[in-house]
Amino acid sequence: MTASQPPQPSAAASPANSAEPSLGQLVAQASEQLSTLVRSELELAKLELRSSVKNAGVGVGMFAAAGVVLVFSLTFGFFALAEGLAAAGLYRWLAFLVVFGFLLVLVGLLVVVGVRKVKRIRAPERTISTSKETVAYLREHAPHG
Repeated sequence: MTASQPPQPSAAASPANSAEPSLGQLVAQASEQLSTLVRSELELAKLELRSSVKNAGVGVGMFAAAGVVLVFSLTFGFFALAEGLAAAGLYRWLAFLVVFGFLLVLVGLLVVVGVRKVKRIRAPERTISTSKETVAYLREHAPHG
């Protein structure tokens, strides 16, 4: 009489191996999925930014064109102003001189306002201070070796 031995469970049938992946497999899957997600998000951001940058570029170009047209049309406006002064009774040369003087005063005012604004420029003192504190902290607490 031979005693029958109970069947040995095979490694493939083990519930620990077939039902749940190992910790290493889980970490690898998570890393792969995170990498895929990050790449997808970056691609989406590129597509959205490409469209936004294109629209911004076209908009800036339109504003620049409008500025150029305005600058050239100012010449005609100033000529019209001088001719209007001449028609009002001033000598023609004096009318153009008055317009020229007006433009010089306008330029002077713009320069004064510009100089005042430039003098208000200050260094970002708080940023410099906190940056120096951060560097000092990192030097003190960095592992030496």
